[in-house]
Amino acid sequence: MSSEPTTEMPPNAGAPEGGNSGPSESAAAGSFQNASLYVGDLAVDVNEGLLFEVFNAVGPVSSIRVCRDAVTRRSLGYAYVNFHQMADAERALDTMNFMDIKNKPCRIMWSQRDPSLRRSGVGNIFVKNLNESIDNKQLYDTFSLFGNILSCKVVTDRESGDSKGYGYVHYETAEAATAAIDKLDGMLLDGQEVQVGEFMSRSTRPGQNDFTNLYVKNIPYEWDDERLHAEFSKFGEVVSAVISMGFNTKRRVKKAAKEDEAKDASEEEVVDAAAAGDDAEAVVVEEELKEE
Repeated sequence: MSSEPTTEMPPNAGAPEGGNSGPSESAAAGSFQNASLYVGDLAVDVNEGLLFEVFNAVGPVSSIRVCRDAVTRRSLGYAYVNFHQMADAERALDTMNFMDIKNKPCRIMWSQRDPSLRRSGVGNIFVKNLNESIDNKQLYDTFSLFGNILSCKVVTDRESGDSKGYGYVHYETAEAATAAIDKLDGMLLDGQEVQVGEFMSRSTRPGQNDFTNLYVKNIPYEWDDERLHAEFSKFGEVVSAVISMGFNTKRRVKKAAKEDEAKDASEEEVVDAAAAGDDAEAVVVEEELKEE
C-alpha cells in the first residue's frame, strides 16, 4: 500500500487519539505536559475563547493556543488545550472526540511532542477504497476494535471537504496494526471492499527510481502536442505528450500580436515572431507526481 500520510499535526506534535488510549501512568506522573490535548479539524473562525468555553466545562483549563499562520494570523485549523489535571484531559478525550464545534466535528488526541513515534512508522496502516460517506469517527469506530489508536484520519479535499477515499490509522502497537490488516483487508465497509495494508513511506516504496514522467519547460512557442510527441519518441515509446499553455505564455503571444498588427502581419506570422524558435533550449526534468 502506498500514498503519503496526511499531516495530522505540525512538526514536533504527534498524538495518541481515542477514548481509552493515553499516556502510561509512569509517563503521566509528574509530567504536566501530558495533560495537553491536540484538537484538530477546527473551523477557521474557532478561537481561544470559544475553545475555553467548550473544554472548561469538563474541567479547569490552564491554557489554550490556536495555531495560526505567522503572516496572515489565519487559523491553521488546530489547537492545543492544556488542563491542570490529567483526569480532566482524559475525560475530554473520552467524551468530546468528534464533537461538533461550529458545525464541524473536531478530532482530539494526546499531544505528543516527541515525533519519533510517528516517524518510526510502527503500527501505521493505510486504508483505501473507502466509501465517501465514511468519516473520521466511522473509521475510528471500525478500527478501534483491534487496539488503541494513536491517530486516525480520512483524507479530504481541502476545498470541498469531500473524502478522497483513503485514510490512515496509527496504532499504539504493531500487533494491533497486523490484526486490523488481517481482519479488515478485503472486507466490505458501507458496501465497498476496502484495502488495508502497512503504510510505506515514499522512500521505502519499490520502483521509486523508475520514473516515467518528464516535465519540460522553455518549449518553443510554435510547438504543439504532436511535435512534442515526435521529438521525444526518438528515445522510446511515448504514452502521452501534452503542452500546457499558462496565462503568462498566452499574454506574451497576444502582446506580440498587437505590436505586429501595425505592420499588417498575419496572426500566424505574429506567433512565429513571438516564438523563441527551435533555438530555444528546452529543459527536461523528472516530474514529481503529487500523491493523493
